[in-house]
Amino acid sequence: MAIVLRLDRVMADRKMSLNELSEKVGVANVNLSKLKCGRVSAIRFSTLEAICEALECQPGDILEYEPGKKD
Repeated sequence: MAIVLRLDRVMADRKMSLNELSEKVGVANVNLSKLKCGRVSAIRFSTLEAICEALECQPGDILEYEPGKKD
């Protein structure tokens, strides 16, 4: 997929654990783990908004487009 998730990088920059983010966002730890590892094909805007609020970042900090990249 040409969209690459950089959630792990943003979390590391903020020194925030998956458990802490899960509590702040209100999303199950296992679902955030799948998102962090890029094993999802979609994300709700409400979830993206909550993640951005918790990490004090923009959606573009988490999502990147890499032209030509395919699975």
